[in-house]
Amino acid sequence: MRIRAFAAVLAATAALPCAAMAADLEVTHWWTSGGEAAAVKELATAFDATGNKWVDGAIAGSGSTARPIMISRITGGDPMGATQFNHGRQAEELVMSGLMRDLNDVAEKGKWKDIIKPASLLASCTYEGKIYCAPVNIHSWQWLWLSNAAFAKAGVPVPKDWNEFVAAGPKLREAGLQPLAVGGSAFQVNGLFDTLVIALGGTELYNKVYKDKDEETAAGPEMAKIFAAADDARKLAKGSNVQDWNQATNLVITGKAGGQIMGDWAQGEFQQAGQVAGKDYTCLPGLGLNQTLTTGGDAIYFPILKDEAKSKAQEVLAETIVDPKVQVAFNLKKGSVPIRSDVDLAAANDCMKKGIEIISKGSTATSTDQLVSADTQKQKEDLMSEFFANASITPKQAQERFASIIGSAD
Repeated sequence: MRIRAFAAVLAATAALPCAAMAADLEVTHWWTSGGEAAAVKELATAFDATGNKWVDGAIAGSGSTARPIMISRITGGDPMGATQFNHGRQAEELVMSGLMRDLNDVAEKGKWKDIIKPASLLASCTYEGKIYCAPVNIHSWQWLWLSNAAFAKAGVPVPKDWNEFVAAGPKLREAGLQPLAVGGSAFQVNGLFDTLVIALGGTELYNKVYKDKDEETAAGPEMAKIFAAADDARKLAKGSNVQDWNQATNLVITGKAGGQIMGDWAQGEFQQAGQVAGKDYTCLPGLGLNQTLTTGGDAIYFPILKDEAKSKAQEVLAETIVDPKVQVAFNLKKGSVPIRSDVDLAAANDCMKKGIEIISKGSTATSTDQLVSADTQKQKEDLMSEFFANASITPKQAQERFASIIGSAD
């Protein structure tokens, strides 16, 4: 990733787009944790500076909770001005139904195809040659976050990879600590499982299963190893007793848990708590085993509106999101990587810099949100939620169901 001096970026950045017809624009999203709220404030402040007004439509809970509400409003004739979805196929049916506006004019004016990297981000926004969303950031799921204080209390070194973490589990239990913090919402265990696939099984296995949708591979011996690791994870996670992902992160921050598998958005929580990477906590991309990161993340979509002023404000918001100053301000708070390669992130912490380096080297894979439909993701979430909640479901039984899901995936 090209890094330039921050002062040069600020000097070269044009003023944010001004609104010819100012309007209030409701923006729905599920960015409600401490770090996420701080990041959203940066977007809202920048948009308000254009003369328009950001009307915050935060929906508490995860995306799994928020998306059905967002979709229901749009299909029910009560669209918001803009809404968050993850990069991928979550808004696919809304676009195909003609309910979302295209941003081709804004994208061409801003030369998005030249500045937004990797190209897969914009490709996920594109349907039949038209661009329907503004990418906000790059997020990667493949991180193991560790509490240095917890391992010191347990009297064992901070693990260097997933295998060492699993081996340290009994010592953490003996010290009265939760080994692995996992919240109760389904997306967390689903993301944890997908992280095990790519970190332990490798990119080739990951692509055969999710990109090629190879049922035989999903049912095979390599995936059996992943389900065995998932069994280790659910044993380590027993006793978490929290629901939301940021509550699980807080167990790590406060030294009550040894670690958490969670995306890089967890960085925002550590930053909000005033913790320092490398001193208070340790981050292991690829679980310390396979430093390949998926390049998913968040994007903002814009429902078709009849109000001319609000429609113009949608364009202004899309331009604001991609603005280099806004990209830096938002992503430093969010813990994610900007969607442009021409901004300076000298202020990034050590963990974010690790992620930037990995992505800049091209050690990336496509996220499952981009590879499979929302329906397939929901089936996977249901399976993993059951597997982690019910110890009587064996790894073999879970794998059989998983292979069936992959075999019929779209």
